[in-house]
Amino acid sequence: MREIILFGGGGHCKSVIDVIETEGRYSIAGIIDVENNIGKEVSNYKIIASENDMAYLAKSYKYAFISLGQITSPKTRQDLFNVLKKNFFEIPKIISPNAYVSSSSKVGEGSIVMHGAILNASSRIGKNCIINSKALIEHDSIVEDNCHISTGAILNGNVVVRSGCFVGSSSVIPNNKMVDKNTFIKAGTLYK
Repeated sequence: MREIILFGGGGHCKSVIDVIETEGRYSIAGIIDVENNIGKEVSNYKIIASENDMAYLAKSYKYAFISLGQITSPKTRQDLFNVLKKNFFEIPKIISPNAYVSSSSKVGEGSIVMHGAILNASSRIGKNCIINSKALIEHDSIVEDNCHISTGAILNGNVVVRSGCFVGSSSVIPNNKMVDKNTFIKAGTLYK
């Protein structure tokens, strides 16, 4: 099994670990977090290094994944994605076997599709996105790079969510809507 390291040791990391373990394609070699947390554990995996050790990490590991969440801003995840690419890591897409992803859908590099999510026909997910548990992305909808579609959010048909957006839990975006870049949609919102 291929070894992978995870960047970010907070709460979202626990959910990412669960999806990776369930998917069964990668073996988690360790977690990268702030220097003060080295030696601590997240879901039985050690924090083995910090971002300051990037040169060593790039020589030692081929695969990396961002396990840092995104709520207020996409900037930290976006910057980290760019640093990982600059250091020649491969950042796979991770898809829970408990999600439904249509054969005509596309999921970009570094994105995660979590348990119970549904990506229906001809939907497209960009790079470095979080499609969280039980989110529904309907037919022909597009989620651009660096977005977080939260738990239970619904994007109806032909929706376009531009890059850097956060769509809160249980939000609903009606058919044919366009969401501008870097928009923050609160939980439970009916988007107009």
